This record gives sequence, structure tokens and C-alpha cells, in this order.
Amino acid sequence: MSEPAEARPSGAMISLSELAADQVREFLTAENLTAETAGLRVSVLPGGCSGFEYGLEVEEEVLDDDFVLDSQGLKLYIDPFSAQYLDGVVIDYQSSFKGSGFTFNNPNATGACGCGTSFSV
Repeated sequence: MSEPAEARPSGAMISLSELAADQVREFLTAENLTAETAGLRVSVLPGGCSGFEYGLEVEEEVLDDDFVLDSQGLKLYIDPFSAQYLDGVVIDYQSSFKGSGFTFNNPNATGACGCGTSFSV
């Protein structure tokens, strides 16, 4: 059973790298939102070629059972199902000539697909 949201230390579950946080802020600005009015929903969904896949969405409302964490001055919303797979995850942003995007360093994953958006535990 997971601890209630208020019992979890803020920022202990998941964090954003400075570069990832900068990218989220740029996106918020482009959508006429701010870190005060919106947060980033980080989720784990069944699917993908390895069993689970990550989800990222901008949200303006927190759900009653969400864990709300702070990382780099941004609010992160995590539902209880996803929380069990995200403890210790660091979200980064990488850009190269092959493409750009968010990456997930998940110490809980036992395997991952080649694209980096699907994992197994």
C-alpha cells in the first residue's frame, strides 16, 4: 500500500533534469501557461513493446488521489498506479541530429525497448 501523498517527501519519487525542466517551461510558455497554473502529469501506461510505456502531459488540474511533487520549480502529478513504477526516475531531455525528446532513467526497469519509451519491470 502506498503512503498518502502528504506523507511522501516532496521530490523524492521523481525528478526532472535542469534541461528537461527548461523544455517543460518553454512548452508552458508556448501554451500561455505558467508553473503556477499547470503541472506535468507523469504516468505509466500498460502497453508498448516492453509491457509499459511512459506518458507526459501538461495538466491544469490535480486529481484527488494524485501525488504532487516539486522538481526544478515545476509541479509533477503522479497517479497511484504510476507511482509504483516511477520511484527514483530522472526525466532528462536530449537533443541530437537523430532527434530530440524526453528520456527516462528508471532504476526499476529490468528491460527497455530500442526507442526508450517502453520498459519492463
